[in-house]
Amino acid sequence: MADTQKANNSASGSGDQPLSKNALKKLEKEKEKQRRKAEAEAARKGAEAAEADAEDVSKDNYGIMKLIQSTEKTGRKWSKIRDLNEKVAGQSVLLRARLHNSRGKGKQCFLVLRQQSYSIQGIAAVSETVSKAMVKFASNVNKESVVDVEGIVKAVTTKIEACSQQDVELHINKLFVASLAAPRLPLQIDDASRSVDQSSEDSSLAHVNQDTRLDNRIIDLRTPTNQALFKLEAALCKLFRDHLTSKGFVEIHTPKIISAASEGGANVFEVSYFKGKAYLAQSPQLYKQMAIAGDFDRVFTVGGVFRAEDSNTHRHLCEFVGLDLEMAFYEHYHEVLETIGELFISIFKGLRDNFAEEIAVVMKQFPAEPFQFIEPTLRLEFPEAVSMLRENGVEIGDEDDLSTPNEKFLGKLVKAKYGTDFYMLDKYPLAVRPFYTMPDPNNPKQSNSYDMFMRGEEILSGAQRIHDPEFLTERAKLHSVDLEKIKAYIDSFKFGCFPHAGGGIGMERVLMLYLGLDNIRKTSMFPRDPKRLTP
Repeated sequence: MADTQKANNSASGSGDQPLSKNALKKLEKEKEKQRRKAEAEAARKGAEAAEADAEDVSKDNYGIMKLIQSTEKTGRKWSKIRDLNEKVAGQSVLLRARLHNSRGKGKQCFLVLRQQSYSIQGIAAVSETVSKAMVKFASNVNKESVVDVEGIVKAVTTKIEACSQQDVELHINKLFVASLAAPRLPLQIDDASRSVDQSSEDSSLAHVNQDTRLDNRIIDLRTPTNQALFKLEAALCKLFRDHLTSKGFVEIHTPKIISAASEGGANVFEVSYFKGKAYLAQSPQLYKQMAIAGDFDRVFTVGGVFRAEDSNTHRHLCEFVGLDLEMAFYEHYHEVLETIGELFISIFKGLRDNFAEEIAVVMKQFPAEPFQFIEPTLRLEFPEAVSMLRENGVEIGDEDDLSTPNEKFLGKLVKAKYGTDFYMLDKYPLAVRPFYTMPDPNNPKQSNSYDMFMRGEEILSGAQRIHDPEFLTERAKLHSVDLEKIKAYIDSFKFGCFPHAGGGIGMERVLMLYLGLDNIRKTSMFPRDPKRLTP
C-alpha cells in the first residue's frame, strides 16, 4: 500500500493532486533535452580525445616504460655524457641518465641530464615531431628519475655554465622514464653540492647538515663531490696496491674473527662463536707477521678494521679500511721506513698527477690548501718532537704519548720549519706501544717504532716486531695478554723468522687529510661510529 502511494505521488504535484497533461509533456520534454545534451557532451569529449590523439605526433616517443626485467637485448648503442662534445655535433645519441632538473617555458622544456659528475642540457621543443603533450610530460617528470633519452647533439654559441658539457646541448625527440623518483626528495642535490663558502656568504641558501646527508646517503652520494671523492678513494687503494706489487709485495687476506684482542686492549667488539666467544680484528697485525714467518718476505692486505672506541671525533670510526703492510729486512728497520716513505710519495704523486679533475671538484665545494710533501720524506725522532713542542710552550714528559692537540700543533711547527704536510716520527716511548714492538737496544725507554702524519694527524702506526718467541712471551706477560689465546702467534716464531717491520694505514683518514676535509665521515661511504649503525 505504501509503495502504491509513492508511485501515485511521483506523478502528482503536491499532496494528492496529479500533474496535468501539459505538465507531463513538459517533464518528458525536459528529460529528452537532458539526454540529448549528455549525448552531445560525450560526443564532444570523444571528438576532442580523437583530435588530441591525432595531433600528438609524439605519442609513441614518450611515457613511462614497463619495468625492466631483462626480457630482451636490443643491441642499441648507449652513449656517455662525458663523451658528448662538438666533435659529435649533429649525431643522434641514446642516453640513460638522471633528470637533474627541468623547466617548462611555453612550447619548450629545458632539462639537465646527469651521469655521475657529468651533465648536459637537453631541450624538448614543440615541432613537427615533438608534440605539446610530450613537452608537458617532460616538464612534469620528477627530479632524480632515471630517463632514457634520444636526441641530436648540437653545438651552442654561448657556453652552458650550469653543465659539465658546456659547448653542446641535446635536442630531444624521445624521452621515456625508466625509473620514477618519488615527488618529494629528502634533500636537494643542488643544496648538497653547494660550496661551503657560498653557504656561509648567503644565509638564505639551504644548508644540508652532516646527519641529514648520512641519513639520506643514497641521495647524498649522487653529488659531484661524492662521485669524485670515491673515485679518488678507489685510486688511492689502486696506487697502494700497484706500488707495493711493483716492489715484490704479495697481497694476502687475513681473518677478521679472531680468538684474542689483536692489539691487546679492551676496545674490541666481542661476538658469539658457537659455544664460545671471539672478537672482531682490531688489526691484521698478528697474521701479517705469521705470513712473514711463513716466508712470504713482503706482504700487504686491504680490509676492514674494527675498533670499539667510544670516540665521537672528526677522525675516528668504529669500522674503517686498513691498508696494512709488513716486510722482512736485513739490518735495520729503517729499510722498511724508507719503503713506506716511498710508498706515500708514490700515492701522493699519483693522485696529484692523474686525478687533478676529481681533486678540483672536491676543492670547489670544500676549499683547502693543496697538500705539500717533500722528497725524501722528513724523518724526526720523538725526542726532537718533544723539544720542538717544549720550545713553543707545551709541557710534555719524555715518555708521554702525543695528545691530539699536540700532534696538530707539532704538524704546524713542522710545516713552518720544513715546508711539508707529511713526515715520520721515529723512536716512540716503549711504554705507549703494543706488546709486540721491538725495544730500542740503545735506550730501553724507547722503541723501534714510528708514526706518520699528514697535516698534523696520525695516519700510520708501525714498528719493528719482536720475532723471538721467548722475548715475545715476556713482553706479552708485561702487557697482561692471555698467552693461551695467542699461542699460535707465538709458536709461529719458534721455527725461525726473518726480522721484520711494517705498519697500518687508515684509508679514509689519508684521503680526508690529503684533501683537507674536516670530517672522516665524508670519506667513508657508509660510516660507522658510536652513534651510527645505519644505513
